Amino acid sequence: MSMADVSIVVLIALFAATALPRFNLGLAALPAAFLVGLAADRTADDVTAFFPGDFFVLIVGVTALFAVAQINGTLDWLLDGMLRLVGGRALLVVLVPFLIGAVLTAIGTLPAAATAIVAPLALGLAARYGIPLFIAAVLGITGVISGLLSPLAVYGTSARQLGDKLGIGLPDSAPVSFFFGGVLAGLAVSAGCLAVGFRTGAMPRGRVAPTTPDGLHATLAPTGTGPAAGEKAGRAPSSGISRLLTLVCLLAVVVLSVGFDVNIGYLGLTAAVIQQLVLGLEPNDIVSRIPWNVVLLIGGLLTYIGLMQDLGAFARISDLLRVEGAPMLSLLVLCYIAGVTSFAASSITVFATMMPLVPAVVAEGVSPVGAVLSVALASVLVDVNPLGITGGLLLGAAEPEDRPRLFRQLLTCGVVSVVVAPALAWGAFGWW
Repeated sequence: MSMADVSIVVLIALFAATALPRFNLGLAALPAAFLVGLAADRTADDVTAFFPGDFFVLIVGVTALFAVAQINGTLDWLLDGMLRLVGGRALLVVLVPFLIGAVLTAIGTLPAAATAIVAPLALGLAARYGIPLFIAAVLGITGVISGLLSPLAVYGTSARQLGDKLGIGLPDSAPVSFFFGGVLAGLAVSAGCLAVGFRTGAMPRGRVAPTTPDGLHATLAPTGTGPAAGEKAGRAPSSGISRLLTLVCLLAVVVLSVGFDVNIGYLGLTAAVIQQLVLGLEPNDIVSRIPWNVVLLIGGLLTYIGLMQDLGAFARISDLLRVEGAPMLSLLVLCYIAGVTSFAASSITVFATMMPLVPAVVAEGVSPVGAVLSVALASVLVDVNPLGITGGLLLGAAEPEDRPRLFRQLLTCGVVSVVVAPALAWGAFGWW
């Protein structure tokens, strides 16, 4: 058995062990990476190099920024304004984060940055109106996915540039087709999620009233104990000046990250420190709201996954899935390879890696637009899982006691999406 096979077996064992009481996946992932690395002749420094420092900065910076917005009441104020616009209608309430996410990515916001903005809003609305956190989370991230293939978005521009570079023969109308395909896929997933929610009775019907009139109740609430968790612990007065400063900081972070591609994690940390000093907030109040357990969980898993990639585990998985067949069957295999690999790796990286395999199926008669669109959607529709940055940001925006259940729900949804999403993307868009 090769070390690539060993790493796959160990990963499966780690997930299976989560069923055991008092087993922490985050604590176990880093030692597992270290031990498998030793067995594969990788030094500790080699393994440490796989730690996702960019993820650490992203989730710490963004959660610190929104922690300040929660402490001084700005986040509650923003949510109240949104809810007045939708009139408390349950369906419109849950669609707010979907629309925000779709617009953000459609105008060019990177998926991680858009998720960082949408996650606390989606889960905040859910907590206040008794909407299941899982449904709010899925709708929020589905909105982010819906705009990813616009002509201004990272996937849309990458699809066109790679298509031209590889000589796939995309028509001039391809960017519009990509965009509408992404929107249709997002709407279909959201409609299915809402249909299940209403059918099972999990989603409230008609107008809904706030269940937590005094604030967000759970989302972004203090995660520490002692003074940091108290009502008077370093809270800034909820004044117009403090809200104005927070809004200016939030706007600056969005503009600089979207318009100038500045790292949103560092921007968030900078804005949080500025507000902490100007408003006289207790630093521990902000630090206690950073979800360190999520940082450990995703950081450890991504470190292990980086080691797996270095050992060739995902290439091994791809080899196991590859079969000979008709052109459309070959495209289906490509979709599954993209979906399986994207489950635990960067979707845009997987998409860029899969694109060189597309010309072969196009040469055999598959539609160039359909081939690119189906592979792209197969890569991104599995992002509703807790093992990547998207899931980490969603978990980080949830109350600590809600995170274990939300983790299991997102993981289940992610596993199901790996099985279902590639086939749906292929069947719905492969013929375009």
